[in-house]
Amino acid sequence: MSDVDTKELDRLLQEAFDTATKLYKERGFQRRVGFGKRPALVSVDLANAWTRPGNPFTCDQEKMDNEIIPGMQKLLTAFRAAGLPVIHVTTAYEITDRNADFTDMGLWHNKIPVDVVDIKDTELWAIDSRIAPVEGEYTLLKKRASSFHGTELAGILRANNVDTILVTGVTACACVRQTVCDGIADGFRTIAVKECIGDRVPGAVAWNLFDIDAKFGDVHTVDECVAYIDSLAAQKIAAE
Repeated sequence: MSDVDTKELDRLLQEAFDTATKLYKERGFQRRVGFGKRPALVSVDLANAWTRPGNPFTCDQEKMDNEIIPGMQKLLTAFRAAGLPVIHVTTAYEITDRNADFTDMGLWHNKIPVDVVDIKDTELWAIDSRIAPVEGEYTLLKKRASSFHGTELAGILRANNVDTILVTGVTACACVRQTVCDGIADGFRTIAVKECIGDRVPGAVAWNLFDIDAKFGDVHTVDECVAYIDSLAAQKIAAE
């Protein structure tokens, strides 16, 4: 889409958001879930197949390079300084034959090009080197859209006494959204980090963040999330 088309789409979406906001508030939606006492960062699919150019899964590169990765670097710095849990999530498949009788992704292979995230090509599903995991952080491999579905994520969070998850990554309309929805359904305070969520399709991020904020979690900026992490550190020092 051209720049003109994108701007027009943003304008039309904002008009829709304004109308929907009025309707939601009249019906009791858009309440706040709020930050809790112990957060974890859950970074969804910020692996090379999504963050770098040239793959069918590649997301908006301008946003990736100028907003998502720099935003993630700020969040990681804050989480690491505070000693808080960080979980990097990625996706890859062992059975990529669409005609196979048995698969490791249900029937999803009939909808998306799973062959381009073959588990044999570790570089494709490796977390982007600009935000690579460090010692003490966990990398989780998922097979579905949600980072919770069929994985150990909920158990890891509960074992670490986490009550709040800050969710980042791609894509807004699928894996991020499903992770947020499952997160709040499992009892975690869900926070979508605005600048750190991307997609392939124009308008998808804006619409999904609006809808998430109305029904499934709170949307906050990177700076607001970093301030929250810093406040926890200040509270800890004061308590000591």
